[in-house]
Amino acid sequence: MKIILEPYNANWVTLFQELKIELEQSLQNLSPVIEHIGSTSVPGLSAKPIIDILIGIQCPGDLDKAIEPLLSNGYVFYQKYNREMPYRRFFVKLKDVPESAPVPSIIFDYNAIPNEVNVNRLANIHVVEYNTYHWKRHIAFREYLKQHESAKAEYQALKLQLSSFEWADFNEYNSGKDSFIKQTEQKAIEWLNQASYF
Repeated sequence: MKIILEPYNANWVTLFQELKIELEQSLQNLSPVIEHIGSTSVPGLSAKPIIDILIGIQCPGDLDKAIEPLLSNGYVFYQKYNREMPYRRFFVKLKDVPESAPVPSIIFDYNAIPNEVNVNRLANIHVVEYNTYHWKRHIAFREYLKQHESAKAEYQALKLQLSSFEWADFNEYNSGKDSFIKQTEQKAIEWLNQASYF
């Protein structure tokens, strides 16, 4: 598959705000902290037009309490990632999917990801414990790119280069960015700690 990047679009912030309201209502019993992350949250950065949303849950034991409310509101739960990333619960919000191409509400270890999910993906939802390392690294990466033009330009160039290749799926494409992201996250966390952001 080809990864299609679009120029930065200010409407991505509007879409995030709409989804945030929906998510706050769905998860109101968990008092979530909800942030816009990923490339669509960084002005001037090209991105896949898929909104990444980070949800912080105050108690780690409550991560699984997010599953049923989000399933009830039409989100697809990627149970298959729980073993690899036990600190996170991952969901996908889809655009309208034709009735002729239904998708499962839960994708288990043994399931391949249906193409309809990748094609119709509107948002990625990452549910983690609030203010832990996995919360901070996403926030730090976003803020670092916003404040460091050279890092943003380097990331932009890498994304454009990778988008010229064929990929098996989004995960394979993401693996091409992994080294840059991990290195930048560490710089970003140190930078924000010095600024007493957290």
